[in-house]
Amino acid sequence: MTAIDEFVLVTGMTGAGRGTAAKVLEKLGYYVIDNLPPELLSDAVASIQRSEDITRLAVVVDARSRKFFGGLVDQLEDLRRNGISSQILFLEAADEVLVRRQEAARRPHPLSLEGRLVDGLELERELLRVLRGRANIVVDTSNLNVNQLSQRVRAAFEDADSKGLRASVVSFGFKYGIPIDADMVADMRFLPNPFWIDKLRPQSGLDAPVRDYVRGQPRAAEFLDRYEGLVALLTDGFLQEDKHFLTIAIGCTGGRHRSVAMSEAFAERLRAHGVRTLVVHRDLGRE
Repeated sequence: MTAIDEFVLVTGMTGAGRGTAAKVLEKLGYYVIDNLPPELLSDAVASIQRSEDITRLAVVVDARSRKFFGGLVDQLEDLRRNGISSQILFLEAADEVLVRRQEAARRPHPLSLEGRLVDGLELERELLRVLRGRANIVVDTSNLNVNQLSQRVRAAFEDADSKGLRASVVSFGFKYGIPIDADMVADMRFLPNPFWIDKLRPQSGLDAPVRDYVRGQPRAAEFLDRYEGLVALLTDGFLQEDKHFLTIAIGCTGGRHRSVAMSEAFAERLRAHGVRTLVVHRDLGRE
């Protein structure tokens, strides 16, 4: 009987990208079981353990089997007691985004029955509430394209045997909403805004003139020092709670200048400490 070294449970809202996540995990060497009825989880894991060469397992479940879904947490606890710990990857998105995706796919929501699509989403959120609270990694895909979601999943699970902290730094614009998957949020609106400088306005925080202007502010350097210290303070606690993936959201008004420059700067600090770090500029290009 082989030991399952890494077990990932992929779940979340219909239309949030479970299929994309499953494909990425498969490319990373996981044996993926897609859309497994929750009541069959224990049997599936036991069957995999009888195989000879599968040590990485990913199981994708959804809330369609709602009659049996409530017992899923109990099954995960039973597996943990038997030496198989799970990492829960939860994918979600805003209701209006999920509605748009479902309508584009011309598929009804599996829980909407004869009601409205939003009724199905509401029921699904309630059924998934406990799993969302237990999730090790939550990814909001509302403003992510397929490539960006793939990068987030890869960053979380590539070299999953590494016990260190991995991070995503997400720049965003407050006018578009705070990322709902953020573990920590920082507000860059205390820095002078390059938008009000004519020659800097059309550029972004990835361009050297804007980058140098933002990072050259005395308060920018002070922020980086203090926030770096805060993350260092929290790291041991996160790892002790078996949380190896941290999402840090850094925002400004529109997500084009200050947040982009400071996200890149903070990612450099994290990498210097050996933290594998992915940078995602969520709202860059929306203006």
